[in-house]
Amino acid sequence: MGPRTRLFILNSPNNPTGSVFTEEELGALAEVVEKHGLTVISDEIYEKLIYNGTKHVSIATLSPALKEQTVVINGVSKAYAMTGWRIGYTISPELVAKAMTGLQSHTTSNPASIAQYASVAALTGDQSFTERMRTEFLRRRNYMYERLNAIKGISCTRPNGAFYLYPNVRSCFGKRYQGRAVNSATGLATLLLQEVKVAVVPGIAFGNDNYFRLSYASSLENIKKGLDRIEDLINKMN
Repeated sequence: MGPRTRLFILNSPNNPTGSVFTEEELGALAEVVEKHGLTVISDEIYEKLIYNGTKHVSIATLSPALKEQTVVINGVSKAYAMTGWRIGYTISPELVAKAMTGLQSHTTSNPASIAQYASVAALTGDQSFTERMRTEFLRRRNYMYERLNAIKGISCTRPNGAFYLYPNVRSCFGKRYQGRAVNSATGLATLLLQEVKVAVVPGIAFGNDNYFRLSYASSLENIKKGLDRIEDLINKMN
């Protein structure tokens, strides 16, 4: 952080790692934010997709000052599986919210009326299906976590939120597959896509090309197929 720093962007539960900041960790961060008068943009779109007894805490709730310094952004895409409806919302100081509204109305205009009604129904209706979806995500996460760590050359931490795993694949670097050298996660991702038709997101998109991101927002059957292909390709590298 430098003398020109004015804004801090926070994403918890996190994409791509699936990590969730604890209240203690957020409290330590809050001290820095308040001391330097920073504005926080807190992306909390995965707040309902948490596991292992983890608790989601919004940094905006930690003090009255932080409430005024925080712009919470959220939406219905993840927890309600409504990605195509394109509805997001903010909890923020009124002045900021009005500025955001003005900018949106003069760029992309307003979202479709039916999408707004559907989002209200999702947010105010029966929430039991969200818990069923979270439970299913947990089952897939556990399966993918165990499978990935059983593959030689891959190591992965257990995520507590969202629906991604972010394995370290550095041990695969310097190896070859059918004469093609792999020296980065981007190279391995390209190889997986071209050779076995499995798509992953290389970590360079998030600032570290030693990792790639996998999503378990798919059926367990598809996850099994994809992991079988990844394992088979990596086992054939030398």
